[in-house]
Amino acid sequence: MKNRISIFLIIALFVTSCSSDELGQAPIPEDYQEQIAEWKQDRIESISEPTGWLRLAGMFWLEEGENSFGSSSEVDIQFPEGTINDRAGTFVFENGIVTMIVEEGVEITHDGEPVTEFTLYDGSDEKRVEHGNLEWFVIVRDDITAIRLFNKENEKADAFTGFPTYPVDPKWARTARYIPNPEGTTIPIVNVLGQQIDAESPGVLEFTLDGERYTLDGIINSTQLFIILSDETNKDETYQAGRYLYVDYPEEGSEYTVVDFNKVYNPPCAYNVFTTCQLPPQQNRLDIAIPAGEKRPVDWEGL
Repeated sequence: MKNRISIFLIIALFVTSCSSDELGQAPIPEDYQEQIAEWKQDRIESISEPTGWLRLAGMFWLEEGENSFGSSSEVDIQFPEGTINDRAGTFVFENGIVTMIVEEGVEITHDGEPVTEFTLYDGSDEKRVEHGNLEWFVIVRDDITAIRLFNKENEKADAFTGFPTYPVDPKWARTARYIPNPEGTTIPIVNVLGQQIDAESPGVLEFTLDGERYTLDGIINSTQLFIILSDETNKDETYQAGRYLYVDYPEEGSEYTVVDFNKVYNPPCAYNVFTTCQLPPQQNRLDIAIPAGEKRPVDWEGL
């Protein structure tokens, strides 16, 4: 009996030892620096594109009934001065449906065709309309329905070359074990408006840093696992409300993937006030500093 217990203990220690070794720094490819540089460039292009986050110019809550819009201070919803007629039209919000009625002499288009009375939102597909450099559509956040407005003319966005970042350090690319959750598992996620949703969480990532084990709960995404996290650098170096990260699912037949903190990035609310960013769940608030990825943006107010 004692021999059997000893054998079990040896096996358990062996398995634990192997697991610890597997959860260290991830193998780094020879072109790793080039991969990170490419990721940064893709990020710059993504958020500065014509309807990227840097060009978001407004988010306007709709009241039930009629909501006049234009660039005048006399309308209910004021677009940026000089970008459209003083009074351009009316958004009629009734029973969850948003209809846009355009003033005579104002040209607003959908798919290149002028519209005069147009169903902007009926609960189905997103419909976008344009006027000059402006583009807008309806977003729904729980009990709030709003107009999201982009202004493609933005010199600051044109000149954007990236946010401050920490030096790339291979140490922050960590091998992680993917632990699937039971089907239907959800975690509560709160956004900056205080609204809460139950987000589907397909699995948990387990990894090590400085000899300690940590976990991050992931949220389902079409092709990758989406992570919302915070760490000790949020106090004075990175965005106060946390940062985001995408992680590949393990390849078929494997339970391991890579959590690369060199690719941790700022949520849109770090540099644009017209957003509804999600905040890290309690279990993803790490009690360790992760000086990797994007730092806190500076001088981006008023976009």
